[in-house]
Amino acid sequence: MPDFEEIASLEEFGSADRLEVFIGDTPALLIRIHDQILAIEDVCTHDGQTLTKGCIEDGAIVCPRHGARFDLVTGKALCMPATKPIQTFEVEVRGQKIYVRH
Repeated sequence: MPDFEEIASLEEFGSADRLEVFIGDTPALLIRIHDQILAIEDVCTHDGQTLTKGCIEDGAIVCPRHGARFDLVTGKALCMPATKPIQTFEVEVRGQKIYVRH
């Protein structure tokens, strides 16, 4: 099983709720919801659009292009036009550093 890798720090978020990163070769988003940090693949499985600017609502991110919704914890596609899940990553926060398993 792969080890955790340091990806970012909490300070890098500033006042934003998301941070664009790469996890290995995968474009990803770190998303801060209250005190929780989640990590998801930053590519809609419907058409390859980035999810970076998608709205976050009710524990899901909405693709800004066609409105597909993905669960932020499981990656599950919640509505059409997406039918395949996005990848999610296990996150650990240690002090101010954010680590992700990939």
